[in-house]
This record gives sequence, structure tokens and C-alpha cells, in this order.
Amino acid sequence: MERTDPMSIRQIIDRVMDRSSSREEFMGHRASALWPDIVGPGVNRATSRRYFRNGELHVYLTSGALKNELSFRREEIARAINDALGREVVERIILH
Repeated sequence: MERTDPMSIRQIIDRVMDRSSSREEFMGHRASALWPDIVGPGVNRATSRRYFRNGELHVYLTSGALKNELSFRREEIARAINDALGREVVERIILH
């Protein structure tokens, strides 16, 4: 077996993840995990649950007033999460 150009471990992982649906699932988990860092501890305390599915980050809040306030900042928050991830993963944030 003849060797070709060497590849970094990151390149190998990227290649494997591109060939499966694992990348989207992994990036969705990362997007959800970034929520506390992006919105801060106050908003995170009012967050009861969050999950990612099909490009949408679903966030459950315990405060109606906060839900209303964040509804005006959804695009800004999605953009901040995507910037942190280095790619567009979150297409939409749905507040419950």
C-alpha cells in the first residue's frame, strides 16, 4: 500500500463525519451547549430545557416576560451561536 499525502487527525475526523449524519448531530449538541455562554447566567437560570432538531434550537423558558424579550433577539442569538461554531448550524430558535 502506497502512502499519499499525510493527513492530520482533524482532517480524518472531518472526512468521516462528512460521510455520515454524525456531524449535524454533533454540531446540534454543541449549539445547545453554547446557549448558557451566549445568553449569560441570568437567562440560563430561566431555561428549563433545550434541544436541537433539524436546524432548530428549541428552548423552554420559565419566564413569560423573558420569553417575550428573547423573541426579539432570536436572530442575534442564533448568529452568535453560529459564529462560535464557525458555520451555520442554527437556522431558527424556537422559544417555548
